[in-house]
Amino acid sequence: MEDYKVTLRTIDEAIKKLKKIYLTPEIQEEIVRLEGVSNSLEKQIGYQLEAWDKIQLARSIDRPRSRYYIEKICDEFIELHGDRHFGDDQAIIGGIGRIGETVVTIIAQSRGMSAKENIQMNFGMSHPEGYRKALRLMKQAEKFNRPIICLIDTPGAYCGIEAEERGQGQAIATNLFEMSQLKVPIISGVIGEGGSGGALALGIADRFFMQENAVYSIVSPEGFASILWKDINRVKEAASRMKLTAQDLLSYEIIDDIILEPIGGAQQNPEAAADTIKQYLLAQLEELRQVGCEELLKSRYERFRKFGRTETAQEG
Repeated sequence: MEDYKVTLRTIDEAIKKLKKIYLTPEIQEEIVRLEGVSNSLEKQIGYQLEAWDKIQLARSIDRPRSRYYIEKICDEFIELHGDRHFGDDQAIIGGIGRIGETVVTIIAQSRGMSAKENIQMNFGMSHPEGYRKALRLMKQAEKFNRPIICLIDTPGAYCGIEAEERGQGQAIATNLFEMSQLKVPIISGVIGEGGSGGALALGIADRFFMQENAVYSIVSPEGFASILWKDINRVKEAASRMKLTAQDLLSYEIIDDIILEPIGGAQQNPEAAADTIKQYLLAQLEELRQVGCEELLKSRYERFRKFGRTETAQEG
């Protein structure tokens, strides 16, 4: 795998250098040939990505984040702020959007695409007021019969003292309880890193998707290796054992769908990645529109009950 990556980087560097030279027909022909080889290698790397490789892609600073997707997916979007109790957590974006002809409420965990933005958004780690803002907007969506779309991208809820003092655990638990009973369709998906209860707080849904290179887990691989083996150097082994990739989770029926990314990851062609998500959301919104409220709630309940039944059966 590493040999493929080194070769690909070498070829890409050669292409960049050739493009700076006066483009004779021979050089143009060589550029086309090398680009073909590069595309072929990218496909092979994509097929062979290990769990740790996907984690690196999910965390990449170049990866398109929630705000970018909202801007590209929505024909219109009005952002709403604050939890009406403490403040406005910038780690969560929320508001009313229009996708095609459908008006929805969108709630998204937000990470930056630069060091400055990441500090401003607390690296996507929400405080209690962020989850309470999300719940306020969900209840508003229910009142006006708007479907809810949640985009998950966080290493986990913020675990600082001030967050605990303001009721972090309670805020997450309340979201889980309330989302299970909301009388409108909910679509949630992981677009980057989905970590622990901080991700699950937006993950009680009727449809749950993951982008191809996203990851979803109860703890980070670093945390897993430190807790289980007391050895941070075993982080790659931890990643492979945790079954945190979209492909793993689909096989366990934890998620419903995988949204494919452009070759090399969403950062290679953000517009194409956004369009794929938009088409998926439009299709799911149309399907869920046909489902009655009682059936929707029953199906959502059964979706999460089956995990408990499976675990009990295995223990027996």
